[in-house]
Amino acid sequence: MKNSEIRSLSESEIIERIAAEQTNLTKLRFAHAISPIENPNKLKEVKRTIARLKTALTALQLAK
Repeated sequence: MKNSEIRSLSESEIIERIAAEQTNLTKLRFAHAISPIENPNKLKEVKRTIARLKTALTALQLAK
């Protein structure tokens, strides 16, 4: 997810996306622990997406 897409989301949508991405990360970690996933860089990508979402959420909250 790109930063421009994240900036266009509302605060509630960002919170929902964070929860969804954290669930996705947990599932990926379990899948990787059982048998290595095809693209282990996917874990890093999901973690970075979560960080971008949290940063955008903080920026929105501080702007209010």
